[in-house]
Amino acid sequence: MFAYYCNLALRSFRRDKALTALMVFAIALGIGACMTTLTVFHVLSGDPIPGKSARLFYVQLDPAEMNDYTPGQEPNEQVTRFDAETMLREKRGTRQAMMTGGGVSITPDREGLAPFVIDARYTSADFFAMFDTPMLYGNGWSAKEDDARARVVVISRSLNERVFGGGNSVGKQLRIDQSDFTVVGVVDEWRPTPRFYDMNSDRYGALEDAFLPFSTSRDLDMGRNGSMDCWGDSDGDSTGPNAPCAWIQYWVELDSADKASAYRDYLVNYSDQQRAAGRYKRPTNVRLRNVMEWLEFNRVVPNDVVMQLWLGFGFLLVCLVNTVGLLLAKFLRRGSEIGVRRALGASRGAIFSQCLVEAGAIGVAGGILGLGLSLLGLWAVRLQPASYAELAHLDVGMLVLTFVLAIVASVLAGLLPAWRAMQVTPAIQLKSQ
Repeated sequence: MFAYYCNLALRSFRRDKALTALMVFAIALGIGACMTTLTVFHVLSGDPIPGKSARLFYVQLDPAEMNDYTPGQEPNEQVTRFDAETMLREKRGTRQAMMTGGGVSITPDREGLAPFVIDARYTSADFFAMFDTPMLYGNGWSAKEDDARARVVVISRSLNERVFGGGNSVGKQLRIDQSDFTVVGVVDEWRPTPRFYDMNSDRYGALEDAFLPFSTSRDLDMGRNGSMDCWGDSDGDSTGPNAPCAWIQYWVELDSADKASAYRDYLVNYSDQQRAAGRYKRPTNVRLRNVMEWLEFNRVVPNDVVMQLWLGFGFLLVCLVNTVGLLLAKFLRRGSEIGVRRALGASRGAIFSQCLVEAGAIGVAGGILGLGLSLLGLWAVRLQPASYAELAHLDVGMLVLTFVLAIVASVLAGLLPAWRAMQVTPAIQLKSQ
């Protein structure tokens, strides 16, 4: 019966080519606009580390002075170096990592390649295992190398290709800020979106090209970037071990809800101890958010993207309203044909089903054209100067959703016209012939 309805739909399309083309184009325009904005939203709001985001937690403490204090306010989004190094030593989580961003110069030992500057991440040994960083060659460093302030580095695949020609560079020397470092690992293609582990830098930018031990970066006084919040007297050294400045991101991996609860208690106790020692002035105020909670708190999706998403759905709704009108005109214009079918024994349900199949067929055609318009729209998005623009690509899931949305939208648009069509009275139609 479905094949029969499809055959009737094709015959109807051939009879009313102009009207059919208008409906297909209306559906395609709505789907194209909606899927373009929905794809961008999907890319920017997705889980950057699926399967592990519920086990990774971001730590916040409140070590600042009482100046400008408001009860119940959010604690600082970063921690001090003293607190980060203390928590790292006490190792209360399955894994833990402290980090900050920076910039370093590279002096390549390769003819014809001039020195250049890259983005770097200063972190601790657990970073790579905790964030499931894929390795092309080698591995990260160990906690012993953190303690020894070892001059080791993990580099990105792109930097490896630029400096070492893409081969296995593990064990080779790389000159960074006029000091020689030993390459211990090369990170394969990896770009968590957004870059959740540091919300103070470009959230959708490319991966850093070098990862170095935090202790080594401070030993060599390497340049850093990102936000810093200071209070009190730092004696001119805002990055020193005891400086009253929050500038470090701290992450911890906890394997269960019980461990997360225990770690939260640990943070409360730690804050109480620091207040008793005179370091903390404010009442205890800690936060422990997993990855998705942290992203939600930071509202990672730009407001203009959210606005465009709503506009896209609104435009689809307008297109559907127009499609309802066109389908209504199309079906009711065939009242005599429907009356004959009803007189020959076709039930109202059969007429309703036939009309919905025809509407669904329009949705399939609109989905195909809408897919092309979506690809065109995403191409236009990638031309924008925004850092996230280059990420706007249609994946398999969104490709399937394009057709599902087109068919569902067209069937919904066909409900009212199909219901009106099945109400046609055979006797009246036959009498009018």
